[in-house]
Parts: sequence; structure tokens; C-alpha cells
Amino acid sequence: MQRFAEVCEAVAATTKKSEKVRLVADYLRALPVEDAARAAIFFTGRAFPRCQEQTLAVGGALLWETIPKLSGAEAEVMERVYRKHGDLGAMAAELLASRAPEPPPLRLADVADTFEELSRRRGPSQKLPLLEAILRRAGSLEAKYIVKIITTDLRIGLRENLIEEAIAAAYQVPLAAVRRAAMLTGDIGLTLYLAVEGKLDEARLRLFHPIGFMLASPVETSVEALEYFPEGALAEDKYDGIRAQAHKQDDTVKIFSRTLDDITPHFPELVAPLAALPGAFVLDGEVVAWRATTGPLPFNQLQKRLGRKEPDRLLLEEVPVAFIAFDLLFLDGTLLLDLPLVTRRAKLAHLLQASTSEHVQLASASRINSPEQLEETFAAALAHGNEGVMVKGPDSRYTPGHRGKQWLKLKRPLATLDVVVTAVEYGHGKRRGLLSDYTFAVRDADRLLNIGKAYSGLTDAEILQLTEYFKQHTRRDLGFRLEVEPRVVLEVAFNNIQRSRRHESGFALRFPRIVRLRPDKPVEEIDTLAHVRSLFARQRVREEKEKLG
Repeated sequence: MQRFAEVCEAVAATTKKSEKVRLVADYLRALPVEDAARAAIFFTGRAFPRCQEQTLAVGGALLWETIPKLSGAEAEVMERVYRKHGDLGAMAAELLASRAPEPPPLRLADVADTFEELSRRRGPSQKLPLLEAILRRAGSLEAKYIVKIITTDLRIGLRENLIEEAIAAAYQVPLAAVRRAAMLTGDIGLTLYLAVEGKLDEARLRLFHPIGFMLASPVETSVEALEYFPEGALAEDKYDGIRAQAHKQDDTVKIFSRTLDDITPHFPELVAPLAALPGAFVLDGEVVAWRATTGPLPFNQLQKRLGRKEPDRLLLEEVPVAFIAFDLLFLDGTLLLDLPLVTRRAKLAHLLQASTSEHVQLASASRINSPEQLEETFAAALAHGNEGVMVKGPDSRYTPGHRGKQWLKLKRPLATLDVVVTAVEYGHGKRRGLLSDYTFAVRDADRLLNIGKAYSGLTDAEILQLTEYFKQHTRRDLGFRLEVEPRVVLEVAFNNIQRSRRHESGFALRFPRIVRLRPDKPVEEIDTLAHVRSLFARQRVREEKEKLG
């Protein structure tokens, strides 16, 4: 484990991607394959492979309780050290530096076994002794990276695509084959085994293990969208729901969110209609609040369902849902990702002919050849209560996790950003005692940079629920203000963007307000500082035009 931590330090110290890949490749090559597979998973900043539903359920509060027991540090010292680093792993390393680790030396296998046991134990009282035991055996540098993996916050500039490159370099196998195997299995450790054994071509999609979603790039105008498709495109309504992937085999159905979490219990009425369809398949689509008599309902209605893992009968009647399918990724043992979109959609339409339920529907699509046609389609989508339109290349392959120009999204002309909450404050008046003021950040490479604070837009029930959540996921308690684990994603609207010395991003949103919670969106997909700069530049151009009349 010590060598793993040293490699992490070296990776963090260089900004060159090629050097990061070389360091990891050399390290993996020198390890027995079992340890190399464990290290590959840990390099992703996770304790377990992406395909697994296991979680450690160890929050910042539990680590904040464990570290002073081992270091003897007082609360004031911990706060000062945390403020210095802004990172729980680095704080642990400094506070534990003067303490000699207990024997025997810590192995990667020991850490992996501890993570397995932590995932099985329930509640802080059961987890605390195990957490103390592993950190007692860890040197300060080892402790730093154990804590970083626990908090899924490695911060060394090492994304999974670079680990795939390192595996390809370490074992002299084609990078494309590594990427495909990792995508199909969702397990970078298993991918490494396949690379070592020369069996990458044997990687198969495993039903009920979700794969990454293909992503779309935003465009602002119909003219811009059609520039990418001079021979025409397919336009679909962009539904105001949550992206979902449905897996079915025999009588078993599972539905996964964009964060690859199993959300089947949230939507029990979708199981039987999906199970009734013939064969084994994987669908890509959207779960939408939907009433048969009126069509789509606003997203804030669907949010009532998202907060309840097992909705009661009254909620099922109040907010019915439908699965709107727009792509078919796998059918009866055959992977369809490399087929053109029009072929996949034809197979999907044939499959859904067997459905008689209003809970499973085929997304409508139309061929468009001009900006004028797209404008008409866009206006119709808004009139139907949808967000906008998706514009897709008819021959596009399905590329999981990739955001290219084959799929585009044209949304309402309202400026919004997807951001993550980094700090919360207690409110005033009727919100006294509730954490209702949210500081939020955008992404810049591996950093999160604050860009604003909002306190309006959520319901009282949502604020109460988030208050309890943030108390359990606090990194640092400053009394009136809590610095929290960056996991809650919001969509915020604003009037404009201005330069700011107050925020690390260098920008501030003017009059931000919360549009909605985005539990379907992972932190890795929030908006970037580069996007903010682009919006700011376009805003300046518009302002100059207005000055000129």
C-alpha cells in the first residue's frame, strides 16, 4: 500500500498526462495480477468496480471522529489543518505523521478486504472499529490515500480513461480493446485481468450491470445544430425527466440511473410492463412523470417520487410515470452499439409493438432537413410540456460516456448551470435551524471552484431532507456554516454572469435561484469553468451589440 501511495503522489506531482500514464503503467506491470487489479480500481478513486452496487457508507463525520482518536488532535487543530489543505486525506496524513504504524505492513489486499467488510457492516458503531484498525496499521501517506478512496476524492488528475491507457501500455494491448472491455464490464479490475490473459475480445455486456450513457452536446440555435448534419438528422422530444437504462431478462427487470444506481424500487409500476416485453434487452430512455390523459407532468412532480425509494399507493396515483424509450443497446444476446441509430430505432420500434401499457412508450422521432423544420419541432416539443429537442445523427453509433457532436440537445433559451453544493448555511426566520443557503461550484479539471450561493427554489420538504443529509455528510463544521461532501447536484438559473474576486472561479452568478435538484446527474458531469467562460464571452458580445443599438 505504501508503494501505491507513493505512485499517487508522483502522479499528482506532474501535469503531463503521458507521464501519469507511464507512472501507473510501470507500477501495474511490476505487481502480481491480483494486486494490479486492486490497484487499478483504487486508482479510479473508488473502493469497488463501477459495475458493483457496493458502497462503503463512510461519510466525513465518521472520519472526523476516527482521526482524532488516532492522532490525539483537538478539534481546533483539526479545523486548522483541514483549512490548510481543504482535503480530508491530506489532513489525515499531517495529523498522523508523528505516529508509527502498527505492524504488519499494510498490503493492497488488506485494504481491499477492509473495504469489503466496511460495506457489509451497518451503522457508525459497527464501522468505526474497522476504520480505526486499518488506519492504525497505515503510515501517514497510506492513510492519506485510504481516506481519499473512502471519500471517492483522489484529486491526482487520474481519470478512468488514463487508467485504461496505462493498462494498454503496461500489457502491450490495443487501447480501443481496453476501452471497450471496460465499458462492457464496468470493471477496470476485470478489464486488467482480460488484458493480461489476452482475452479482451471475450468481454461481454453483463445484464443488470449498467454501462455508461451516451451524452449529448448543447447547441444554442437550430442553425448551429444542422451545421453538424448537412444531410439531415433525427429530432426527438427532450423529455423533462431522468435518464434511465432498463435491463430485462426472463421475469427480472432492473432500472438504473445515469449515476448507475439501481432505482427500480422508485418506479414499481414500470417493472411488469417492461417484463412483459419479449426477449432480453437493454433500453436507454427517460423516466417521466406522465398522465395518460394529459401527457408529461412537470419535473417537480417527478421529484416527489425521487425522494421516496418505495412510494406508497397514494403517491403512485398522484404522480404516475412512464418509461419513454429512445434507444436499444442490447437484444437477445447481441450488442447493438455499433449499429447505426436508425437501425437500432427500427429494432426498438419492433420490440415495443408488443407493449400495450401506457407505462412504456417509444419516443417519437422525425426526420428534419432544415433549421426551419427544427424550429417547428422545437416549438411543438415545448408545447407538449417537454424541455426541448434532441438532434441525432441517423448513422450515429452508441458511444457510452462520450459527449461528441453526434447527439445534440437544443433546450429552452433559459441560462442554467448544473453545479454541486460545497457548503451550506443555516437560514433565518422560518428557516432557522434548517440548512437552506447553498454555496455551489463548477468543475475545472479535478478542482471544484465556487461560483455562487442560492437559497430559493426548493420546497420546505426538500430543504428538510437536505438538512438531515448534509449533517451526515459534513467535512468541516464551522458552526453557522458547514463545508460538505460535494455530492448534491443542483440546476441553477441566473440573470447574468459577472467577474468576481470573491469566488475561486473568478466569476459570480447574478441572482441565482435553484431550478431543481439533479439526483440523476453525477458530479463528474456538472458544468465546467470553461463553459462558464464561454457563456460570459457570449454575454459580453450581446451587451456590446445592445450598446450599438
